[in-house]
Amino acid sequence: MRAENKNSGPSGTGKDETGSIMVPPRPCGGPSQGGGVLSPAVMSGFNLLHLITKSQPVSLRSCSLPSGARRTKKTWPVSFSQEELKKRLTPLQYRVTQDRETESAFTGEFTHHKDEGTYTCVVCGTRLFSSKSKFDSGSGWPSFSDLMNGESITLSDDFSHGMHRVETTCSQCGAHLGHLFDDGPRPTGKRYCINSASLAFQHEDDCCSSSPFPEGKAASSSENDGKTEP
Repeated sequence: MRAENKNSGPSGTGKDETGSIMVPPRPCGGPSQGGGVLSPAVMSGFNLLHLITKSQPVSLRSCSLPSGARRTKKTWPVSFSQEELKKRLTPLQYRVTQDRETESAFTGEFTHHKDEGTYTCVVCGTRLFSSKSKFDSGSGWPSFSDLMNGESITLSDDFSHGMHRVETTCSQCGAHLGHLFDDGPRPTGKRYCINSASLAFQHEDDCCSSSPFPEGKAASSSENDGKTEP
């Protein structure tokens, strides 16, 4: 029988000797394959192994999606041609944001990033998260407890891998970001599990000096008329 953690909250969080929030590791993915992409078969085996071998609670929900799976085409306030994105983004950034793939755990640029500033969408520059809401979830992906603006991210149901999760996408350009879980620290109780490849970073001194969109780009006249993908 596992000893009770008297400092644990309803989401499994607690505090160390310094009073800092401690969040138990909750895997968002599993072992990686070539190219830094996780397959459904690998994910299923990884989750089953953890259910058998780990005594701590393990979330069956992950941050990965089937390789190459594309979202239903939709009009977003900001749009870019695929040709332009392939030139401007790295191959991994393109696969994650456009094909909904997932970078390998603990490999992302911002997983252990601690600078003060703002995390933005790597595709369109929309401001998403403040460094003040970033916390170490132990998952291997950047984790945030809150948004800078409640309208900056679109939530949609994701039923891949035989489970129900909530996918997060940029509400301006539709770029895939990651997933939202209800096991974050107080007061929000939320954990936005985000791919580093979906993010760019502005240091605190630069946050107010740059345009929210890449140079030469502006919002199109069409509007996003819904908050959930079909």
